[in-house]
Amino acid sequence: MSGHIETVVLDSEGLSAWVAQDRKVLAMFQVFHDMGADLVVSANTIVEVSHARVHLPRLQWALSRVKVEPVTEAAAKAAAQLLKSAGLHGHKYAIDATVAEAALRQPGPVAILTSDVDDMTRLCGSKAQIIGL
Repeated sequence: MSGHIETVVLDSEGLSAWVAQDRKVLAMFQVFHDMGADLVVSANTIVEVSHARVHLPRLQWALSRVKVEPVTEAAAKAAAQLLKSAGLHGHKYAIDATVAEAALRQPGPVAILTSDVDDMTRLCGSKAQIIGL
């Protein structure tokens, strides 16, 4: 992590690691908190992390502490354009594109906490700092 970050967007791995109380992620969150960064997730990310083994009360607690960005028609069209510009397509990249699109509309500087560094870098270019998990 370099410099000040205004907004941190979590992909499914970032949110899952937080819910699972991953020590590395909790340490990063303390740094983000200390710099006053806002935490954001795309609404699609909630769908992606919800499964039979997720600790629901902890997920609900985490979601109460983030800004959830809706996936509107305009957001979906912008995400589709990001995919096209990056030369990506298909369901494998669809949720990543909505996460990237939500990140690019946040107050900057923006960082994305992700396990998918390559795809997020292709989708966001230099417009967001990509922090790998």
